[in-house]
Amino acid sequence: MRIDIITVLPQLLESPFDHSIIKRAKEKGLVEIHIHDLREYGKGNYRQVDDYNYGGDAGMVLMIEPVYNLINDLKREREYDQVIYMSPDGELLSQPMANRLSCLDNVIILCGHYKGIDHRIREHLVTMEISIGDYVLSGGELAAAVVCDSVVRLIPGAISDETSALSDSFQDNLLSPPVYTRPAEFNGWRVPEVLLSGNPKLISQWQEEKALERTRLLRPHLLDSSGK
Repeated sequence: MRIDIITVLPQLLESPFDHSIIKRAKEKGLVEIHIHDLREYGKGNYRQVDDYNYGGDAGMVLMIEPVYNLINDLKREREYDQVIYMSPDGELLSQPMANRLSCLDNVIILCGHYKGIDHRIREHLVTMEISIGDYVLSGGELAAAVVCDSVVRLIPGAISDETSALSDSFQDNLLSPPVYTRPAEFNGWRVPEVLLSGNPKLISQWQEEKALERTRLLRPHLLDSSGK
């Protein structure tokens, strides 16, 4: 998988992709992440990529020309499955969405900044808009990092034990059950006996019950959407 990220602040994205699962996936050749500085396509001595908002509202807006030229240059080299814009009014990121994105080959992620981007970019260049929540960030860089992390970890081989990702919260519209490790007792607090029983059937039944219980308590809307 190849991910090309367009940003005016490439420095913000250096650290998230140089550690943990994403780093290992890159080293294994499972994913390529290329960060493109939009200012390389800016005009004049100041490499301008933003301008005043038509209509007189406060805040600067990313211009269409540098974004168009950069995306076109990328598309000359390969076909892209999606051109994604990180936006607070996009479709909310979910586990099913991350699953779908992890199956793609080539993706562009455009990070907004300032007041946003010229709307013609959204109308004619962007094919998908994603939000990570109902709030506003200073730019789309951190949101893009969240999307990349949620997607890359699902690529086969990115996680040593691939079955681990299958039991994550939201994979089946349920939250994960509680998890425990050694010691079996600490400060008088014991691990549930069923998990120490060695009986896979009883353990699986307990995990399913606890997953339903936690989902019903913390995210009941997931049960409504799954029909459980």
